[in-house]
Amino acid sequence: MSTPLAFIATCDLVGLVRGRSLSRDAVVNHGKSVGWVPADLSLNAFGGIDDDNPFGSVGDLRLLPDLSTEITLPSIGAAAPLSIFLANQVLPDGSPWSSCPRTHAQESIAQLKAVHGIDLVASFEHEFALISLTPIPEGSAFGLDSFRIAEPFGSELVSLLESNGLEPENWLAEYGANQFEITVKPSPAMIAADRAVLLREIVRDTARRHGLRASFVPLVSPTAVGNGVHVHLSLSKNGLPITFDPTQPGNLSELASFAAAGILAHAGALQAWTASSQISALRLQPHRWSSAGIFAAVQDREALLRICPLTTLNGADPAASFNLEYRAADATSNPWLVISVLARAITAGITAGKRVDPIHTEPISYEDPSIKRLPESITKAIESLKSDPEVLSWFSEELLAAHLGIRTSEEIELSGLTDEEKCERYSRVY
Repeated sequence: MSTPLAFIATCDLVGLVRGRSLSRDAVVNHGKSVGWVPADLSLNAFGGIDDDNPFGSVGDLRLLPDLSTEITLPSIGAAAPLSIFLANQVLPDGSPWSSCPRTHAQESIAQLKAVHGIDLVASFEHEFALISLTPIPEGSAFGLDSFRIAEPFGSELVSLLESNGLEPENWLAEYGANQFEITVKPSPAMIAADRAVLLREIVRDTARRHGLRASFVPLVSPTAVGNGVHVHLSLSKNGLPITFDPTQPGNLSELASFAAAGILAHAGALQAWTASSQISALRLQPHRWSSAGIFAAVQDREALLRICPLTTLNGADPAASFNLEYRAADATSNPWLVISVLARAITAGITAGKRVDPIHTEPISYEDPSIKRLPESITKAIESLKSDPEVLSWFSEELLAAHLGIRTSEEIELSGLTDEEKCERYSRVY
């Protein structure tokens, strides 16, 4: 058996995991880190570094592994099983780097706690397409045939998630052709974001070892069923859930209503961080059950913020599981920054102290002028970001410039392609 290796991983601004490796012994027993380069943050989805990135060729960083995040992937051939550790990007002296996405999330979650005494609880719900290198049958929507076609991939995936402490809940065949969904239990927000990063890699690695390819691309083609990343959110204070209040509209407590209003108030700017590819907005269209409007609604999958159903089956306490679902995210975005901007918007909403109003309880019409649409392209989402000084203030100049530069570089790279061709390009990456 070969020397056990450790992959020291970061997740970049396009939601892809990159890093370097050491022996596991060097990480666990000797506290080693690995070198990194600031300009690596400006890699776009297709592997090119934005020429106008704010870092240039100057500077050095370290990837500092967080030992609490270790997962293990099975061995390939004679190789030992591989450990993966998530890392913060830090300066050579170990101090925080202002553009590190993971550090940004940690600071945003801590700010919510410091300002309002509130802990954010979250869970990322992932959908993906399972693509075979050789044709596989196409099963039915939500069907047992689809579920069995994915075996033994599905059973091994759930086992790996369990053995690595990611606490899987549901594994299911979804509505689209060869589309599947995996969910994990709610956890403190930082852990939830870390799990989202790791889950995607476990899914992709397991698929490869079974001769398959898993793609989390928002759309395999413009007419396909979309793959979303739905982020479930709830609030806790002093260890107790505080999202639920049966006396209030939508069963949202006053603080939860403030939080929801904060997300809606900055929805366009948030989309630039949570659904940030050139094809993301193609999924966020009316009547696709993916969210197209900036509104909150009870159990409506067209809403940006869906108020999830109460769970009282077998005497369950509804307060323990009651949550909001943010539906305008996908896997082309960094999970750390997704949870980071949501935490910042929640903090801002609670500070503003304005309740969400209205909360829709009946199906909406997009012909209704009171229903504001989400930005219909990443270009329009970025315009919303640039016109939202509060959201802009959440980021260092370099992190913001890197993010905007990537979006421009991807637009240039895909210029002249049809939407079908753009989906195909992204599908190969994600």
